[in-house]
Amino acid sequence: MLISTTDFIPGREIHEVIDIARGSTVRARNIGRDIFAQLKNIIGGEISEYTKLMSDSREHAIERMISDAKSIDADAVINVRFTTSMISQGTAEILAYGTAVRLK
Repeated sequence: MLISTTDFIPGREIHEVIDIARGSTVRARNIGRDIFAQLKNIIGGEISEYTKLMSDSREHAIERMISDAKSIDADAVINVRFTTSMISQGTAEILAYGTAVRLK
């Protein structure tokens, strides 16, 4: 599966636009990370536990988007974007979405 943040795949021609491909995950913080994050907040610096949580969440959302695209027989997903929204205190949804296409 080809994935691109642009509206084309270099060297390939889009034959058909199929639909929107999407994948999301909802993740929550945990008490251990929160305690460490509060300490980091006082001292300063990157909160690596949250960085890893968000990175893993993005990868999971991408995997689900690819699975969605495969289920509709797409060859590629173009114009891929990410969005994040808070569901509740300490819980966020990460959504990956793009245009599923068939290539010539």
